This record gives sequence, structure tokens and C-alpha cells, in this order.
Amino acid sequence: MGGDYYETLEINRNATNADIKKAYRRLALKFHPSSNRESGSAERFSELAEAYDVLSDPRKKATYDKFGEEGLKGGIPPELGSSGAWSSKYVFHGNPEKTFREFFGGDNPFADFYTNDAPLQFGGLQPGVVKTQDSHIERDLHLSLDDLFHGCTKKIKISRRVMNEDGYTSSIKDKILTIDVKPGWKEGTRVIFPKEGDQGPNSIPADIVLIVRQRSHPLFVRQHDDLIYKAQISLEMALTGLSVDVQTLDGRLLTIPINDIVHPAYKKVVTGEGMPLSQAPSQRGNLIITFDIQFPERLSAERKHLIKQALAFKY
Repeated sequence: MGGDYYETLEINRNATNADIKKAYRRLALKFHPSSNRESGSAERFSELAEAYDVLSDPRKKATYDKFGEEGLKGGIPPELGSSGAWSSKYVFHGNPEKTFREFFGGDNPFADFYTNDAPLQFGGLQPGVVKTQDSHIERDLHLSLDDLFHGCTKKIKISRRVMNEDGYTSSIKDKILTIDVKPGWKEGTRVIFPKEGDQGPNSIPADIVLIVRQRSHPLFVRQHDDLIYKAQISLEMALTGLSVDVQTLDGRLLTIPINDIVHPAYKKVVTGEGMPLSQAPSQRGNLIITFDIQFPERLSAERKHLIKQALAFKY
């Protein structure tokens, strides 16, 4: 490089780590080739990256402060590096874009500097420019029918990018979101967590939207606030009457007498034994029992004759 790293970043030798980051941020945005077409800006941009690469690393900085650029790049005896100094020969990787991306986080560091489809003037957020919010993020929340019948509390972990204390860099951190599921929620219910998306220096984090998806149940099919239960019965039961036992979602055993003749389209409605109403959980929809009539696979001639006699009545 052949220059002074501190002068390159326009800071003094007593600069703190936060000062170094602030200086690099300001100058890297100013001299980035995509925003500065002046002659020499690309070289200046590369010099800034090298200066930041050295001064932001405590060991490289310690070597540079004590031995200068010659000691940093030429190497120093290992015994002199026992205090934490860099003892290997330093070579800049030569990719200033890599340093720029690592500093701002993400593959597109300029994404946070656009509002209203117009690029900001680099060097800071301009007065009068209004931040825009990122598009909301949708995720499915899979719940069982029992969860939606009783209500429950669910916790999910998300990973998101958050701004560090210096206000310029960011990192990935986990967060637990808590969802209080209310009895009676339906498929498609949306739970919104405002501004829990990735943070950026010049944008408003996106809302996270969880969409309820109901898992299938072995006994019941939900239809709005009603529960559909299919009972398998024999032809004899369909013609002579029966009782249907139904184990409810809240653990009760209902015994429902069926005194009518059951045909394939027949339904028995039991009021108030369906799903809780989301707006009035003390009220419920209905339990609707449908029937799957099992016909015998074969009948002997004698049985057919008996059936004909039994059904030989006038309507």
C-alpha cells in the first residue's frame, strides 16, 4: 500500500474500534466504484479496505503500531508476537468488495440504501428521506385439531439479522416468538409479529406473519365450526336402528341413538358438540354424524328369500 493506514481512514492513532468502523463506513460508501466514477476512486476504495482489514484486527493493528507496515508485511520473529502481535507476513487478500460485504452483512450491501426506488446519496441518510418497510415474511404454523379446540401456547425460534451497538454492522441472532392460540381458530388465521424481520441501518424490519395450517385428525373432519364424524355400520344397523359412540375432543363419550332408517345421504346433527366459536368460545358448532353402510359381500339364496319376505310391505 505504501501509505499510513490511519491517514487512509482519516483518523488518529488513538481512534477506538468504533471510530475505525465509523470511518470505514463513511469513506467506503463515498468511494465505492458504483457511486463514485471519479478517477482514482477504485484505488482509494481498495486502500480503505486494506486499512480497515488491518486496523480492525487487534493482532494486525498491534504489529502495525509497533513495527509499521514493513514489520507487518515482512513478518516479525514469533517470540516478539507473544504479546498478541501478528507474527506472520501479512498479505492483503486484494478483494475490497469482500471486505465491504462482510462489513455491511449480506450479499447485497447496497440493498439497505434504497428507498422509494431511488438510491440515497452515499455518506449518510439524507434529510427528508423516509424509510420504507421490507415486505412481510409469511410462514406456516402447523397445529393439530386438539390445539385449535382447546387453545394452547406455542413457541417458535427464528433467526434474524440485528444491528450491533455501533449502529453500522449487524449479526445473526435467535429470538423466541410466543403464540397464544385461541380456541376455535380456523385454517388460514394470520398471526402478525410487527417488525421482527431482519434489521438494516436504513430500512424498517419486515413483519413476520404466521398462517395457521390445521393437521388432519384420525376421527374428525372440520367444516367451519362443525365437526364431521363418519360411522361405519352394517346394513342391518341401517335398517333396524343403532347407537353411535363418539369420543369427543374434550374426553367425553357421547352415545347417540339413531332410530331412523339410515340411507347413504342420512346425517345426524348433534347441536353444540362441534368446535368452539373463536369470537365466543363458550358456544360451539355442531357435531355431524355421517354413515358408511357396509353391505354384505354375498348372500345365500335362503337369506335373499328371507330379505324379500321382510321387505315385502306396502309403503
